[in-house]
Order: sequence, then structure tokens, then C-alpha cells
Amino acid sequence: MNEQRRFERICVFCGSSPGVDGDYTLQAAAMGEEIARRGYGLVYGGGNLGLMGAVSRAAHDGGATVYGIIPGPLAAKEIAGETIGHIEVVETMHQRKARMAELADAFVTLPGGIGTLEELFETISWIQLGIHNKPMGLLNVKGFFDPLRQMLAHQIEQGFIADRYRHLLVVEDQPSALVDGLLCHQTPESSVQWITSAQA
Repeated sequence: MNEQRRFERICVFCGSSPGVDGDYTLQAAAMGEEIARRGYGLVYGGGNLGLMGAVSRAAHDGGATVYGIIPGPLAAKEIAGETIGHIEVVETMHQRKARMAELADAFVTLPGGIGTLEELFETISWIQLGIHNKPMGLLNVKGFFDPLRQMLAHQIEQGFIADRYRHLLVVEDQPSALVDGLLCHQTPESSVQWITSAQA
């Protein structure tokens, strides 16, 4: 039996838009509530609109410590009203992602746009390269990520992704099941070793 992981903070990637279906916002809030219920902190992109606002407000209202990381040029556009938790303003998108990865013990991706997908793919590429071994989950609200999963399966079938990465992602449609899956997930071994014994 695999040893269960321990988390202090979970990073959530998601859109600054609410999307067209109200269930996206409801499930983002449920994810924030679940993080708080488990006693974890939330790391997120610092915005107060859309799904980012929903997950951060719910986590904060549930008693979680919230860390928002946002580049200065995006702050005026993405933060509306009173900011939530500890907001850290950085200079670049690269600094934002590096800081979020540094603070988090696990990652969850909710529905979102190009920026959300970019964060997802960079994070799992770092797993593939052995830069970190922190698990990544998808909250598959109403099958939102089904086309993406089909594309990844196609890439494996066509020989562009190694078969050992077939179960790289934890995919669930409910926050509680997703966190349970992350706690038990074993990330695939990488052929590249960036992680030292002191970092593992």
C-alpha cells in the first residue's frame, strides 16, 4: 500500500472568468470549501473575479490561509473589490508560476482558458522532467476536461507521450474525491533527475 502524502497548501489554477455555466462557479467554491475543511492553505493566481474569486472567497470564509500571487500588470484588470488573504505582487508571469509551485504541495486545475491550460501543462511537464513530484488533479466539472483527456490519450497512442504518463493526472468530478486521489497518487518516475535527496 502506498504511503499517503501530506499537504499544507494546494494550488488551484482556474479562470478569471465564470464561464457560461453556473456550475463552474459552484464547484470552484466547493473546491475552496474542501481545502478549508481539510485544514489546508490555498495558493492561487490572486484575482478576485470569476472562478479565482469563487475559490478564494470560499477557502477564506472557511478559515483557510489564502496566498494570491499576481503579476503587477494583471492586478488592475483581475482584482475587483477587496483582495483576499495574503496577496503577493510579482513582476512577471514566470515569477508567478515559480512562486505558486514553490508554495504548493499539490495542484488542482479547474475550468479556465489559455492561461489556465498553460499553467496545467507547465506543471505536468515539470513532473515529466523530474523537476518536482507534486501531484496534479483535474476537477472535471460536467466533463469539461474530457476533450483534453482524449487528446492526451491520442498523444500516447501516437508515441509522443510515454505510456507511463497515462495516469499522470488525478481526475474526479467532486472536490472531496479529488483531494483523496491526490493524497494517494504516486507520480510517474522521470528519466531526468532534477530533484536532490534533500528536496524529495
